[in-house]
Amino acid sequence: MTTPKNIPEFETLIRQFQHPEGSALNLLAPDDRPLHGRTLYLASCELEMRFGPFRAHIFQDIIDRHYLIALAHGDITTAEPLCMRMHSSCVTSETLRGCDCDCVEQLEGALELIAKKRRGILFYLMQEGRGVGYPAKARDRMLVQASADRLTTFDAYAAMGLQKDHRHYDNISQICHLLGIRAPFHVLTNNPDKVAALRAQGIRIAATEPLETEPSPFNLAYLTSKATCGGHNLKRPAVSKVRRATLPEPVVPFRPHALASARRFIYAASYFLPVKQVDGEALLTDEQYKKLTPAHAPLILGHTELRDNRHLVKTSAAALAAHRLASPGDTITDLLAAPYWFRTHVYYDIVTSQDYVVLTHGVPRPRDVPVVRLHSEALFNRFPLRAAASRDKMKQSVKHIIAYGCGVLILHNGGRGAGFGAYATGLMLTQTGQAAGTDDACRKLGVNSESRDCDDAMLLLKHHIPNEKIQMVMDSPDSLVKKNEYIAALGAHAIDVDRWIFLDEHPLYE
Repeated sequence: MTTPKNIPEFETLIRQFQHPEGSALNLLAPDDRPLHGRTLYLASCELEMRFGPFRAHIFQDIIDRHYLIALAHGDITTAEPLCMRMHSSCVTSETLRGCDCDCVEQLEGALELIAKKRRGILFYLMQEGRGVGYPAKARDRMLVQASADRLTTFDAYAAMGLQKDHRHYDNISQICHLLGIRAPFHVLTNNPDKVAALRAQGIRIAATEPLETEPSPFNLAYLTSKATCGGHNLKRPAVSKVRRATLPEPVVPFRPHALASARRFIYAASYFLPVKQVDGEALLTDEQYKKLTPAHAPLILGHTELRDNRHLVKTSAAALAAHRLASPGDTITDLLAAPYWFRTHVYYDIVTSQDYVVLTHGVPRPRDVPVVRLHSEALFNRFPLRAAASRDKMKQSVKHIIAYGCGVLILHNGGRGAGFGAYATGLMLTQTGQAAGTDDACRKLGVNSESRDCDDAMLLLKHHIPNEKIQMVMDSPDSLVKKNEYIAALGAHAIDVDRWIFLDEHPLYE
């Protein structure tokens, strides 16, 4: 029986209809956007990593709408085996600087190794929480913490009626087609299921190589569960001598429910996130500070006394490591290396179908004026860029909240409200000279140069402050002028800014 593809004129028609192999690297025209299967090419741009130059190729799945980023280094089109990693997104470690997993270490370790090999590619997949999304991942963390680590992450998934892994990798072979990659892969992974998934797509595997880091008190339980229940090739958790960290207070799980003050938000989860120290400064209570003895003086580089009898103690990482080896029973090293504890609150918005992450530190009293930051996430800043302004602003904001003693950080929509696809495309237009700058790129894209809606963030903020008075962290006075939507939203929700904290002007400890 003759099928349409055997008829010459249909073969010509199909060739005209489909993008050929390698078309994302060789666009027919500047406005060409190659599509293969469910994977649509959006843009390419240069990123300068700490390890060298990478080229980011941005794609989007037209079925589930997730973005995919292929970070390429060197020539990826030759036939020799290509160093490769498939990496799933982790907002807590890569944006919020949490240290209860090993995701950011694997991300940066893989990029560094690819750079050393001088060619390779990392596929960054927006598949948070092994593909279940952040609300479900957060509920997993809440349940595990409520059990004091007696339940594993896989137990929590089963209790929620989920499989242990909901990720798919169908886009990988389609991206390889669009980028013209034919070489077999040298895969950087601890997970044999990823290797099996690649082979099921017909992708050739030349070799595999593990990416394992030393467990910490804050991720030991998680890594142990991945090794014992998830089948990951991890050896260090079983032999680690680190002590598991204890939470600041018990976690009580709850069922998802709508906020009474704004029923569009479904409160999905709340749990504790250990956030990495900033500038090597440990936060101590007065009682903890008094435990420091003259013998510990070599560990201390500086000290700042804070309100409410708290202390920031600047330490030397090298000195702490040496002291830990010399005095393994001295728990002061654990205290001085401890992260900052934040409570993570996760919401699902039924209006926008977006997830919202709110970090809170401390318990504000009626007279307190919490320090607040609405932080716009720049997705590229999840990577180890040589210069990452967004990452630095996050760290400074955390220090201001820690120094005051209570505050709120809301992770807000990036890309000036237009989304990551528009942001990346605008960057491509600017880098290639098709646009004179950001505003010109926005005009060419057909989006407003500033289209963020702050009402959603203000509604959540009011839920987490004791009254309508705050200290607001902004980048600079100029940024406040440009972001007049902030002023409008604050006024509309009757939130009084008692003090503006500009990151480029205010000293940290006033």
